[in-house]
Amino acid sequence: MIKAGIIGATGYVGVELVRFLLAHPQVSALALSSVSFEGQNIADIYPNLRGQLRGKTDGVLGDADSAVDSSDVVFTALPHGIAEEWAAKCLAKGKKLIDLSADFRFDDDEATFKAWYGKDWSHPAIHATSVYGLPEMNRAAIAKAKVVGNPGCYVTAATLALIPALEKGLVDTGMVIVDAKSGITGTGRNPGATNNFSETGESFMPYGVGKHRHQPEIARNMGKAAGGPVNVVFTPHLLPMSRGIVATTYAKLAKPATAEEVHALYAGRYAGEPFVRMLPLGSVPSTRNVRGSNFCDISVHVVSGGTVLEMVSALDNMVKGAAGQAVQNMNVMFGFAETEGIDLIPAAF
Repeated sequence: MIKAGIIGATGYVGVELVRFLLAHPQVSALALSSVSFEGQNIADIYPNLRGQLRGKTDGVLGDADSAVDSSDVVFTALPHGIAEEWAAKCLAKGKKLIDLSADFRFDDDEATFKAWYGKDWSHPAIHATSVYGLPEMNRAAIAKAKVVGNPGCYVTAATLALIPALEKGLVDTGMVIVDAKSGITGTGRNPGATNNFSETGESFMPYGVGKHRHQPEIARNMGKAAGGPVNVVFTPHLLPMSRGIVATTYAKLAKPATAEEVHALYAGRYAGEPFVRMLPLGSVPSTRNVRGSNFCDISVHVVSGGTVLEMVSALDNMVKGAAGQAVQNMNVMFGFAETEGIDLIPAAF
């Protein structure tokens, strides 16, 4: 059994972590922290938690230092650029940290992080040992890690859709197109034009065209899978729904392959993965079928007269795209069954 802490427990990702960790059989106590709501009870902010704290916490949102001191593992669900200091504090006290911002998503590539996030690293040595937290790519390293950077939500959907083909040299790396759509929770809880109902209801629009911060992370992952640079064009879109992501990725086939051959390749690559579901040929994923779960559903299509590989993936951006994947990483780091606490059946509607 372990004790867990959450810094930033009242954002959308933070409260999803609360929900999963309260139900996790290996978590005995949960410390909650929030700058915006310190001293208040999380069940008053999120009434769905009333009567569900299960003796693991009194629900009162305390200070972040206390959360670190009382925990074996700390989750930081904070804006970009803040988690480094908490990682340093955790390491100094023998704690582990899982960060859900972008701070530890680029290994030791400070130049790329600075170019996209406008900040120098204050603790470069920590980045030299931190691990990127996509279990389907990095499980062995995650198991030994003390600091893990949880992937972005769009990134998880796009990466899982294409890495098997890239690993086998099946597609041309000169141009990969990622066309992705997300629910509004991806913009965060703070009100603004991007998540205002009157702006987003009955509407559909791209955003961050050519400048979304998930682009370099997607390119980095695909480059690692391919063993060399991959040119990625990524366009995100905002859908008028609360949660879920669908990513459609396109790449020219580098050598002839049928849909059946590609499907067999993917089925073999993901055969042991508890949270990747390869759909039958002819099927397509839907956000409805992964809602509230840690699954990523993937379908295979060979189009344009057999010259282009089209992959469609769907996941819940708050679960496999954020909090669920963070708990999956915690399970790997502590040697628990990987599905523990997140073995969730998707809601049907």
